[in-house]
Amino acid sequence: MTVGAGGGADMNPRQQARSALGRYGEALAARRLAQAGMTILERNWRCGRTGEIDIVARDGDVLVVCEVKTRGAASFQHPMEAVTPAKADRLRDLAQHWLQEHGGAPPGGVRIDLVGVVLPARGAPRVEHVRGVA
Repeated sequence: MTVGAGGGADMNPRQQARSALGRYGEALAARRLAQAGMTILERNWRCGRTGEIDIVARDGDVLVVCEVKTRGAASFQHPMEAVTPAKADRLRDLAQHWLQEHGGAPPGGVRIDLVGVVLPARGAPRVEHVRGVA
């Protein structure tokens, strides 16, 4: 049996733990965006081999394509460092595919945001939302 990135039988324990960490971070991110007044339209929207948009949301009349990066406290890289120019290009491409499937851009256009989640060994997670990263 093969199950995709949602965590399944084809994953080793390390991959399953990483997948669970990512899903938890995405849930925290979605909650933060909703608390900021955004409407979550989709989560984990896949576009064939091109990739996946973690969260698609509306912020007023702006469509928001949101990348979520989650790191444990022991990670050497801050989540915000994970969006390279190549990743930003891929997010823009994915946004175009989403718009083609859903009737085009809204009046306010499209924005690409990043939510970084750091899960410390103790204490509450730190959730940081940066608007317009790409």
